[in-house]
Amino acid sequence: MSSASSRDFYDVLGVSKSASKDDIKAAYRKMAMQYHPDRNKSPEAEGRFKELSEAYAVLSDDEKRKQYDTYGREGIDQRYSQEDIFRGADFQDIFRGSGFGFGGGFDDLLGAFFGQGAGRRSGPRRGNDLTMHLQVRLEDVVNDLTKEVEIPRMEACPTCGGNGAAPGTSPKRCPQCGGAGQVQKMQNAGFARFIRVETCGRCKGTGTLVENPCKECRGSGKVRRQRRLSIRIPAGVDDGHTLRLRGEGEAGDAGTPPGDLYVVVNIPEHPIFKRNESDIFVEARVNAVDAMLGTQVRIPTLFGDVMLDVPPGTQSGERFKVKGKGLPRLGFGKGDEYVVVTVEIPKSLSGKQKELLREIQREGKIR
Repeated sequence: MSSASSRDFYDVLGVSKSASKDDIKAAYRKMAMQYHPDRNKSPEAEGRFKELSEAYAVLSDDEKRKQYDTYGREGIDQRYSQEDIFRGADFQDIFRGSGFGFGGGFDDLLGAFFGQGAGRRSGPRRGNDLTMHLQVRLEDVVNDLTKEVEIPRMEACPTCGGNGAAPGTSPKRCPQCGGAGQVQKMQNAGFARFIRVETCGRCKGTGTLVENPCKECRGSGKVRRQRRLSIRIPAGVDDGHTLRLRGEGEAGDAGTPPGDLYVVVNIPEHPIFKRNESDIFVEARVNAVDAMLGTQVRIPTLFGDVMLDVPPGTQSGERFKVKGKGLPRLGFGKGDEYVVVTVEIPKSLSGKQKELLREIQREGKIR
């Protein structure tokens, strides 16, 4: 994503991180009216308007806002393309009745931001995006992790360079559409005449025809390959975190960029540790006598075992913090590990043990 600014989205709109959807909408509408290119002709207005619109598109969407709050701009950039960021935001409602705006909807908005036709899907298409799920252990995300994976995907044919034509030949311009990939069709209805633009049926929108197809790809310009990739997983990621690898999806039509690869990180439930964001929770079982008198217990952490002092009189359910033994936080710092003590009451006692307890009982109530 080529962001208009690196500023915090909340700062861009001038709202707090606890702002409601209505607060965000009101703040965006007020500032967007000020910087809308149809109203403000200053050189910086267009960039400012795009910055505001990008912030609104993210913060007005529950899923995008959660991703941004957790991982910052990096999380948005990894997961969403530019079109994905703006898709779904109700800009038409924002500008309804203002006398200017994007009455045509999402396509007009993309065209204004990224060039005419950015929101339309005629002609050659960029490659398909791919999604894969990568399972790692909780212990694996203590540090940055690099995984080697095999990705089956369509790639540009190495023999013809992706144009589909046999070596020594080249595609010809489509005579039906003149290379535009589109044709216009007129239709009369009474006194009115309608012009409809359609994808060219002969070249399928590519604008070219292959008369001598490449034997390796049979004229498609693409071949299936198994590609080995190195994927870097940042320390501290949570289950469901999505990484975006630009250009590592499938090859596009001739002359168009490839799609992206989205890697969803899956971390199964751990048999010992429970996780809450960057903090780790573990149970420690202590017998009743040790809980009354105090003891030391060996505690597992993601970084190796540590000894924990359990003070006299510890009650079942008490928590003790082992500082800095949680997972790295994306950005800075580490979480902590919390040890939850469970005091175990013995179910059977020997005769001598019972007698000792009765003697303690006779001496008075234990507090």
